[in-house]
Amino acid sequence: MVKGVEETLKTKYGMIDIGSNTMRLVIYEHNQGLRFKEIENIKIVARLRNYLNKENVLTEEGISVLLNTLQSFESITKHHDLNHVKCVATATVRQAKNVEEIKKRVALETDFHMNVITEFEEAYYGFLAVINSTEITEGITIDIGGGSTEVTYFQNRKLVEFHSFPFGALSLKLNFVQGDVPTVAEYEEMKNYLHSQLEEIPWLRSRRLPIIAIGGSARNAAQLHQSFTNYPLGGLHQYEMKPEDITYVSQKLCPLSYEQLQGMDGLSKDRADTILPAIEVFRQICEYSDAPLFMLSRKGLREGVFFDEIMRPLNIESFPHVARESFQALIYDFEIDTEHAKQVLTIAMSMLDSLKEVLQLSWEEEDWLLLKRGAYLFHFGQYIDSESSSQHTFNIIANRTIEGVRHRDRLKLAFVSSYKGKGVFRQYMEPYGRWFTKDEQRKLRFLGALLKFSYSLNATKRNIVEEIRVKQDNGNTVELYISCRDEYRAEEYQAEKQKKHLEKVIKRNLKLEFVNKIEV
Repeated sequence: MVKGVEETLKTKYGMIDIGSNTMRLVIYEHNQGLRFKEIENIKIVARLRNYLNKENVLTEEGISVLLNTLQSFESITKHHDLNHVKCVATATVRQAKNVEEIKKRVALETDFHMNVITEFEEAYYGFLAVINSTEITEGITIDIGGGSTEVTYFQNRKLVEFHSFPFGALSLKLNFVQGDVPTVAEYEEMKNYLHSQLEEIPWLRSRRLPIIAIGGSARNAAQLHQSFTNYPLGGLHQYEMKPEDITYVSQKLCPLSYEQLQGMDGLSKDRADTILPAIEVFRQICEYSDAPLFMLSRKGLREGVFFDEIMRPLNIESFPHVARESFQALIYDFEIDTEHAKQVLTIAMSMLDSLKEVLQLSWEEEDWLLLKRGAYLFHFGQYIDSESSSQHTFNIIANRTIEGVRHRDRLKLAFVSSYKGKGVFRQYMEPYGRWFTKDEQRKLRFLGALLKFSYSLNATKRNIVEEIRVKQDNGNTVELYISCRDEYRAEEYQAEKQKKHLEKVIKRNLKLEFVNKIEV
C-alpha cells in the first residue's frame, strides 16, 4: 500500500472518561482492518468525588472543576482536528442529584455532549474490553473506579451476571479513612463493610475462576508486584498474580507512611492515599470467590465503548480470535512478508513430519501453534536492523503486548523467533531459567533451530522447495532428500551453513541431498 493511500485510511477518535477520581482524554487511531491504537493519553486528577456533598449534589466548585478540565481537553481535540469525540461519565456524575443540570452546562459551555452511562453499561463495557483483549472464556471482571466497583461473571465469552457496588477506591478512603492512610481500627471497619457488601452477591461466592482486573488501581497493584519481584518482562496487559501475591503487596504497603507511599516505584503519586482500600477490595473478592488467578487487563471502559461501536453494526460481541488479530497488527506494523513466512512454515512442518518419528518427539497442539507463530515472526527484527535482528526480535516480542497471548507463552515465542544459536539462546534464557524446565528449553531450542534451517531453505524467497523427506537413517546420520523446482545453489549453501544448529539439538548429523525436480 502506498503511503498516500495508507494515510487516508487512518481515522482518529477521541474518548473522554469522566471518572470519580480522574478525568482522561485518550485519542485513538484506527487503521482500516486493524484495531484501535492509542496515540495520546492525557490524565487530570480532578477528584470529582470530593465535591459530591452529603445530599449527593455536585457542588458549584465541582462543576467548575469538571468544566475547566473539559475546556482544557477542547484545545487538544481541536489541535487533532477530531470530529468524533465520545464523552462518558461514571459513578460520581451518575449519582449526583443535579445530573441534568451538569449535562446542560457541559453542552452549553464545551464542545462535548456528556453521556452518563448506567451501572450496567459501565460493567458491560469493561466485560467487552476483557473478552476482546484476552482469550479467557470464563471468568470474573473487576473494575474499581473512584466511586463504584463493577463486577461481572462471564461464561463462554458471554455476560451472565453483573453487579455494581456503591463504593470505589476514593469513596472508601473518604468514608473510612480520616488521614492519608488507614489506621488499624479504620482498616478493620473498612474490611467488615466490604465483607458485608460481598455477602449480598451469592453468585460470586466460591466461583473458583480467574479474576481479570481493570482500571488504575489494578494497574498500580500489578506494577508494584512487578517492582517487588524484579519482574524481567515488559508489559502489564495479562500480567498474572496469585491471590497470595495481592496479600503480599498489601503487607508490603501497610507499614509505610503516606510520604513513603508517594515515593514508591510502580505507584502513581495521586493514588498513594487510595491504593490500600483498592487492594483490600481485590484481596477480599479473590478470597470470597476463591479465585486461582488474578490477571490485569490494560483494556477497560474506554476500549469497551469503542468495541461496542465497532461490533454493534456487525451484530457481534467479540472477536472470534483475539490473538490472531494481534498478530495481524504485528505483521502490518513490521511489514512481514507473509508469502515467505507461509513457505517457511510449510518447510518446517514437512521437516518436523519427517523427523518426529526418527527422533521420537513428543508433540502437542500448543507446539504446532508456537511453530506457526514463530514462522511468521522469525527474525522480523531485521525491519529495524538486519545485523542485530535476533536481539530486536527477542526484545520486541518479550516486551510488546500481544493480546490473547499470556506472558509465558509470549516469552516462549520470543525464544523461538529470535533463535540464532546455542550461545545466544542461553544468554537470552539467563534471567528466565527458572521459568522453564530443561525439557522445555530443549524443545524451544529445537523449534528455533528448525525455523532457522527452514528459513535457509527459502533463502532467495522463490519458494522452490517442493518436497522434504528422510531418505535414510543409520542411527548417527539422517539423510534428507530435498526436491526443488528450480536452481537451488543459494538454498543449498545456506542450508549447509545453518544445519549445525539443528544437528546440535537433535544430536544427529544431517546429510542433505538436493535434487532439481526439472532435471530429474
